[in-house]
Amino acid sequence: MAVAEPATAAFAAAAPSRRGVTRPLSVAPMMDRTDRHFRALLRRITRRTLLYSEMITAGAVLHGDRDHLLGHAPEERPLALQLGGDDPAELAACARIAEAWGYDEVNLNVGCPSDRVQKGRFGACLMAEPERVAAAVAAMRGACALPVTVKHRIGIDELDRYEDMERFVAVVAAAGCDRFSVHARKAWLSGLSPKENRSVPPLRYAEVYRLKREHPELAIEINGGVADLAAAAEHLDHVDAVMIGRAAYDDPYLFATADARFFADPAPPPTRREVAEGLIDYAAGQVARGALLKHVARHALGLFAGRPGARAWKRHLAENAHREGAGAEVLRQAMEKVPAHVLAERPAV
Repeated sequence: MAVAEPATAAFAAAAPSRRGVTRPLSVAPMMDRTDRHFRALLRRITRRTLLYSEMITAGAVLHGDRDHLLGHAPEERPLALQLGGDDPAELAACARIAEAWGYDEVNLNVGCPSDRVQKGRFGACLMAEPERVAAAVAAMRGACALPVTVKHRIGIDELDRYEDMERFVAVVAAAGCDRFSVHARKAWLSGLSPKENRSVPPLRYAEVYRLKREHPELAIEINGGVADLAAAAEHLDHVDAVMIGRAAYDDPYLFATADARFFADPAPPPTRREVAEGLIDYAAGQVARGALLKHVARHALGLFAGRPGARAWKRHLAENAHREGAGAEVLRQAMEKVPAHVLAERPAV
């Protein structure tokens, strides 16, 4: 009898069942971007899309200010906590905490290529250690009832053949990983900055499609360079889910039709006025609790991207939201600089 290739054997050992339901659309975890204030803005645009925290290290979860790091409002759900780390016991403890704090999913970062992350022995460098990632996934699954997922690159450095990615996925799938979110670019762990690693290595969508085609039993999500919902719909012909990153931050209103288009939600898309009014109410509540307006307003700069009035909106917020004592009225003043017909637009589904 022929001996199975390592990847084939590992896939054969993978648990067939998955926890939870894979949502077809998500907004990628982004450092200094996907905090609770940005998530509050997005929830006024899309109620169904899966949102993520910023990446939080296991050490910070275990020893830091959990209310500051993990706190969220019920309206932010469905919400995933992304963790950075490589110690299975620590990550298992974090998974238990994530469940206790009301998260809907826990995700392990195996994609970030920054020097700081590598020195902590987590992020993209872990693609070279699939057995360690598998041990972490198994430990997290044993510690909670939440879906446990992994976000990773298509490869790193010279370990970037399709077969290398397939072996990584096979080993981790055997530990019960519930979904693989694949950034369809390799990462260079030296020579490129994290910013350059988001754009310089070419996109290789076909290899992510192939992974799903050859392993239909796995939940596969694609990430990288997805600019709008039309592109997301095209990807869904080949994979289970699509993750949108920077485009979601630069133009959050592009998600206005997401609920109807991808989740069959009959509610009409919100107008930008409705989104802005909701954000004003949210900002007023946050400022009353001691938050600074600038920490809320900075995430809304792209709300009118590409529409008349966008420049005036951004300028007013940039010039006034940081001022001492600034309140939600700054957002209202900025909204008044946008033409009424733009505020009233409701996109067609």
